[in-house]
Amino acid sequence: MMDPTEFDFDILIIGGGIHGVGVAQAAAAEGYSVCLLEQQSLASGTSSRSSKLIHGGLRYLETARFHLVHECLRERSLLLKLAPELVRLQPFYIPIYPDTRRRPWQLQLGLSLYYLLGGLNRDCRFHRLPRRQWSTLDGLDTRGLQQVFQYWDAQTDDAALTRAVMKSAITMGARLLMPARFSHAQLLNAGCAIHYQVAGALRCCTARVVVNAAGPWINQVLEKITPRVTPLPIDLVQGTHIIVAGRLQQGFYYLEAPSDQRAVFAMPWQDHIMIGTTETIFQGDPAQVTPTHAEIRYLLETFTHYFPAFRAVQEEQLISSFAGLRVLSAGRRQASHRSRETILHPDRAQGTRLLSIYGGKLTAYRATAATVIARLKNSLPPRQKIADTTHIPLTPA
Repeated sequence: MMDPTEFDFDILIIGGGIHGVGVAQAAAAEGYSVCLLEQQSLASGTSSRSSKLIHGGLRYLETARFHLVHECLRERSLLLKLAPELVRLQPFYIPIYPDTRRRPWQLQLGLSLYYLLGGLNRDCRFHRLPRRQWSTLDGLDTRGLQQVFQYWDAQTDDAALTRAVMKSAITMGARLLMPARFSHAQLLNAGCAIHYQVAGALRCCTARVVVNAAGPWINQVLEKITPRVTPLPIDLVQGTHIIVAGRLQQGFYYLEAPSDQRAVFAMPWQDHIMIGTTETIFQGDPAQVTPTHAEIRYLLETFTHYFPAFRAVQEEQLISSFAGLRVLSAGRRQASHRSRETILHPDRAQGTRLLSIYGGKLTAYRATAATVIARLKNSLPPRQKIADTTHIPLTPA
């Protein structure tokens, strides 16, 4: 196919998760013509199967990813202002026992650094909960309890947030094709020809740049693009959550799994309790990801270890469970010790026609989208800016 003299779109995005819609919003705000292809429905993959947290990245301090924590805290603060109906600050509690790996002085130091990286914002404050209040913590086991730290983080409905961002993009002129299944594409000297299916019919359009935001399907998309773009080696890491009957009235709990000392959260969710998450290497079709019995037992055992009143809860009594997939760089290290950095992978150094987004965090989706657009500007014509995503309110769709 010869290079077109005119393009249907400046940017075409594959994938309607939080990063795809974030790029659509950022692109539309910059005045670019943009189209997003989603094969099923918005947030139908990982963006509806997360821990529902807009978090400051407290855990990243252990691996000295200070800039990542700073970015997450900045974006959390911004979303609390832009989307007050969708993102809400919540109290979190960290109980410390004799066998807890993270000692009180370490948490004191980490939370102090968290506060500093958050610009001494009141939303980043923390304190030690007085012993007289321990009995109010939703039945948390107080035998051997040494300290309880309380800090603040935020919760969202991840799918609702994704839909709200796409609604914002559409109001600025972005186009959404859904359900629309990506078929294949050709990279031209300048731009791309994209083939996709709608209602069984094959259609084609052209774009100056394609953004591959397909999440766990990212390398499957690359396999359908010619000439071939070398994919990055990745592992898909399954994260499972379970929902059990009951309520946590005081807030959210940052627990340490007794079996391997991983972080596990227990939190209120839709008048029940949600517990997660796990980190299990996944192989197979991302559409078939499902919680395993081992993961469910792991989460139940962790929760009931800290909340004895729930020890009668069995796997068969769960209200529901779900699993999502994280994209991490391939490696031999445990998933919890690997980098959470988002990687932007272009098809070539100059004149980018295809940019693939590897990884990414729900909290930092807006910052990631801004970086994507900045990387693509040299491949796009000048346009009149419409808005700034740091000032666009987000309301439920």
